[in-house]
Amino acid sequence: MKILRSAALVPTFRSSCSIAAPTLTNFGKSWALANSSIPVPLTDLMSPKGTRRLRCRDFRSAVLAAALCVSLAAAASAQTTLRIGLAEDPDVLDPSIGRTYVGRIVFASLCDKLFDIDEKLNIVPQLALSYETSADGKEMTIKLRPGVKFHDGEPFDAAAAKFSFDRHLTLPTSFRKPELAALDHVDVVDPLTIRLVLKTPFSPLITQLTDRAGMMVSPKAAKEAGEKFALHPVCAGPYKFVERVQQDRIVFEKFADYWNKDNVFIDRVVFLPIVDATVRLANLKSGGLDLIERVLATDIKDVRADPKLKLSSALELGYMGLTLNIGNDKNKGALSQSEKVRQALDLSLDREAVNQVVFNGEFVPGNQWISPEHPYYQKAFPVPKRDVARAKALLKEAGASPPVGVDLMVPKGAENEAVAQVLQSMAAEAGFDLKIRLIEFATSFKQAQAGEFQAFLIGWSGRIDPDGNAYVFLHTKAPQNDGVYSNPDVDKGFEDARLISDPAARKAIYEKVTGIVLRDQPIVYLYHRKLLIAHTTRLEGYRPMPDGLVRVIGLKLK
Repeated sequence: MKILRSAALVPTFRSSCSIAAPTLTNFGKSWALANSSIPVPLTDLMSPKGTRRLRCRDFRSAVLAAALCVSLAAAASAQTTLRIGLAEDPDVLDPSIGRTYVGRIVFASLCDKLFDIDEKLNIVPQLALSYETSADGKEMTIKLRPGVKFHDGEPFDAAAAKFSFDRHLTLPTSFRKPELAALDHVDVVDPLTIRLVLKTPFSPLITQLTDRAGMMVSPKAAKEAGEKFALHPVCAGPYKFVERVQQDRIVFEKFADYWNKDNVFIDRVVFLPIVDATVRLANLKSGGLDLIERVLATDIKDVRADPKLKLSSALELGYMGLTLNIGNDKNKGALSQSEKVRQALDLSLDREAVNQVVFNGEFVPGNQWISPEHPYYQKAFPVPKRDVARAKALLKEAGASPPVGVDLMVPKGAENEAVAQVLQSMAAEAGFDLKIRLIEFATSFKQAQAGEFQAFLIGWSGRIDPDGNAYVFLHTKAPQNDGVYSNPDVDKGFEDARLISDPAARKAIYEKVTGIVLRDQPIVYLYHRKLLIAHTTRLEGYRPMPDGLVRVIGLKLK
């Protein structure tokens, strides 16, 4: 078994003193030789051969200098570093154009939002203090927190908030546009108050502001960096950006002027992308990491049996499924040509068997963009049972001759690969030939947007409002609608549900939309994962959150 050995895990101390001997720095389970500049080595100073002859005064000065260096080295080694193992390397670190779950984990330490959620999905203040919605639902007035600074020292105020919203809406590559589709413009009421003026009422708006659409960036830094902002993002979170090495590490350090700095106890956060879940867990056990996300379901017993580890588990807000390329398949495969072929693929799959075989029964089979435990789940459309005979009949009705070839794009990872193999075996019995194509996680999104797939095994981390799990993937021309699905009745349903706040009325609209989507099958929803996060007992104050993100506020390393 390969254990990660990365120089990123071993900080070295560089002294400004002119005299220092080589020292060993202890960092978790790793050791490094930390050499400072040595123009006059102590070994020479104390040489019995007298290569360097010093008077007593010079010798005392040398000893004092060496002692000072040791003291500084001790101070440096006293700094705390939280090392987090990620399942993938995040995409771009820009709140306007980021689109991955793993990116959101990183953003949680870097970019504060106007609002956040707590453990019970209540909306709580962050960069904002309060909000008020007008009686007609077309205006939201937000009071901002005073005394907040961005990482570059610039003040966060109403003008800066307006800039961030305008950037979300106008940046050509922004994925926040559909999340803020109803927003017409932002007014600056006073230095600490903004008013969001909407085209129409928009019930999911406040929930959107608890995620990337609510993240604020420094106007000065964004203007100066332009398209390169993601290379050195500047936000208003508890940690500021230090460096990023693709596929290796992302390093943040504590922001001294953070508005809630009294509750930030760790000096540095280092994110380490380690795709192999077995290696992630091995590093956690050996002390090379302090926390890992997405523990394999098959490793749950192992983690719980280790007295030095703790495991948290919560059902995700999102889903895992197969996005099907309906409107952008250059090869015009059978899936893109007939809803009956897509329905046949759906019926060829046994979701509970996938859950048992790959996840030891720990996950929740599903067939909608929200889990069966969600209040908006449509019970009129339960999870279908596998029906191979019906699947074969549908292929025949569609005029598709077996085997029906399908290019299945799968991001690398043990669980993804295992799921793909099980699906491949099941679908084969109904007449499908799923050709598994493994690909790097970040690259899969580029190919998805280019339409270079027929089926894409991909998940969504989820939002607290059902709109956030569906609109961006199923509405015509939405930026994450990689399969280019389009149905005017679905579009209207999503738009109508955004106009009202009454849960019962919204659920009735979603029932109609769900029926259409399950007939058209642009996405074959498969299951809902448990958010499995493990950390060492050295880490104190960790709170499992329903969105699976790691909040660094209050965390301590003992």
